[in-house]
Amino acid sequence: MSEAAVLIARWRVRLGYLLAVFVLWFARPTPKYVAIGAAIGAIGLWLRAYAAGYLHKQKVLTVTGPYAYTRNPLYLGSAILALGAGVATRSWISAGIVVVYFAIGYSVVMRREERELLAQHGEAFHVYATAVPLFLPKITAANVSGASAGEFSFAQYKRNHEYQAAFGYLLLLSALLILWRLRLG
Repeated sequence: MSEAAVLIARWRVRLGYLLAVFVLWFARPTPKYVAIGAAIGAIGLWLRAYAAGYLHKQKVLTVTGPYAYTRNPLYLGSAILALGAGVATRSWISAGIVVVYFAIGYSVVMRREERELLAQHGEAFHVYATAVPLFLPKITAANVSGASAGEFSFAQYKRNHEYQAAFGYLLLLSALLILWRLRLG
């Protein structure tokens, strides 16, 4: 992995906070666009929650539930959240910042995690990666034999702290509504 990729992977969350300042600066939200963004974001939050209920980080190769359609359902959910955030800002500049940040940051992270999973799970991951796309989901679920099966677990969702994504998204939407209100007065 290049030095730039390592930096992006390591600093992507902190960079996201910095970029949020610019996203809010250029945002021109209205309640209508925040509501549309919230509805889109709800789909992303649902997908992230659903995926987190299956994911046993660093323990097993998860290949069931949404992981049978895409190897990165959490990041797909994040992309949908990013789309919702872009719509909620009602600003092409803000939406562009979000899209570029997501595209660069998450593509680096997905490839890094792919190498880690290959190193950890070897041939089982190779078989899985051959059957299931990296990001955009398949229409039908892949049936990967020899890999771990599992069911959704609300306890696992909580262990993965996925509720933090919902709090963060609500915070963003609240900030946009406050910004809208301040610009009225």
